[in-house]
Amino acid sequence: MPWPNVLAGVVGSHDLAREVVQEAFARALREQRKFRGDGSLEAWVWRIAFNVALRMRRDLRRVWELDAMPPAPAADSDPDVRAAVQALPPRRRVVVFLRYFADLSYAEIAEAVGVSEGTIEATLAQARTDLTGQLELEEVRP
Repeated sequence: MPWPNVLAGVVGSHDLAREVVQEAFARALREQRKFRGDGSLEAWVWRIAFNVALRMRRDLRRVWELDAMPPAPAADSDPDVRAAVQALPPRRRVVVFLRYFADLSYAEIAEAVGVSEGTIEATLAQARTDLTGQLELEEVRP
């Protein structure tokens, strides 16, 4: 299940990510009457999960005074790909994970993160450019 993998990139650990997933699903069940049905249920739950994760990350930053988002794990990728993904800015990293690890459509990602599909398309294009540049740079290094 990709939920903890994606959310670990937001909160910094798989343990915290599992807590986020539990809280998100609990909230979705409690607030199911708020789901209007004009988008996908999965994207609606992702949005709840991201809100929970972002709130948790904000609280952690206050407590520990973190100044950078923790790296997102890419469990099944090689070290160069993992490093390239971790080097992405946080918003690009999240969109990459939702597209390629959670397998959400552009529309579902847009709904989950609260932006337009065009923004998702542009963000993924920028992320691909960044990743290509990083990976090409890795190939050149001895």
